[in-house]
Amino acid sequence: MGEQVLAAVRTGPGRTEFREYPMPDVPEDGALLKVEVAGICGTDVKMYAKPVLQAPVIMGHENVGVIAKAGRVFRERQGVAEGDRVFLEHYVPCRRCAWCHLGEYRHCEATDWRTNPDARRYGYTSAENPYHLWGGFSGYLYLPWNAVLHKVPDGVSAELAGIVTPLSNGIEWALFDAGVGYDSTVLIQGPGQQGLSQTVACKQAGASLIIVTGTTRDAARLELAKALGADHVIDVQTEDPLERVMQLTGGKGVDVVLDCTAGAGVAPVLLGIDALKRRAGTLLIQGEMAAFPDFPVKKVTEKAITIKSARGHSYRACELALAQLAAGRFPLERLTTHTYGLSEVDRAIRAVGGEGEDGVIHVSLLPWQ
Repeated sequence: MGEQVLAAVRTGPGRTEFREYPMPDVPEDGALLKVEVAGICGTDVKMYAKPVLQAPVIMGHENVGVIAKAGRVFRERQGVAEGDRVFLEHYVPCRRCAWCHLGEYRHCEATDWRTNPDARRYGYTSAENPYHLWGGFSGYLYLPWNAVLHKVPDGVSAELAGIVTPLSNGIEWALFDAGVGYDSTVLIQGPGQQGLSQTVACKQAGASLIIVTGTTRDAARLELAKALGADHVIDVQTEDPLERVMQLTGGKGVDVVLDCTAGAGVAPVLLGIDALKRRAGTLLIQGEMAAFPDFPVKKVTEKAITIKSARGHSYRACELALAQLAAGRFPLERLTTHTYGLSEVDRAIRAVGGEGEDGVIHVSLLPWQ
């Protein structure tokens, strides 16, 4: 029997089994990544509790590691060498469709697990598919010819690079989607890893006023928000957030609202609509509520609000996130609050979901620990 790879496999709702898979034979256009860090986010919490795919899945979609072995064609196409540290995007696009040719491979059907049962996306694909190793909760990952890689700059540790996904989302959603720029005024709702990443992106872009909201239990996160560039923070449980936003903006409201809350229902969206300026503000939402009773369409149209959905990140956003980490301008290492070994994967996911640990922002799973 050849070498085996140990992986934590989700086999049902809230259930993990440890399984071994054969080390893949690497073709000329493929490679193997030795996983150093697999980040865990709120999506993992949802997918762990209520899996969409019933097949066994190796979770882990925020992956950083070292190229352990690579075929000649893969090295030439990707511009990497064995031993290079890379950040691996979770998308595995077809490279042929219109979205891929536009560089928007995050919309490629070949990587959309919601509509394509045979989609390839790290952390979401069945481990029964060829090569098996399609998630970061494992010692190694298989890299096909169409994997999307980014070289990690010198001086950026694997653990710090583990926050590229939330940081790139922050850049994509705040700067590219919502248009935050010089002298923008912004309300960011929710001081988790996404909200804090948005704070950094907005500060770097030149926003003149950044307001971050949270709850009383978010006190430490709100303090970190200020360290990362927020001008004001609001505890929505002790203050009237709309009244405070209007006070801080001289009654004008903000240009952009970024909803980074989780499980807060319709309240953040309703607050965002009210907190936006009189005309032509932008509201970016990332929630996945199935229904929104009594949605205030009249108010939205009267205020000429643009609503955009937060969905993934682009290649450029990831490159800018890595550059931000390399610059060291912000204390981004403070986002990486907890680390766990592979044997603690269940505990790690539950910690992100608010179970058993205090002060959790971003969790890193270290498969070799």
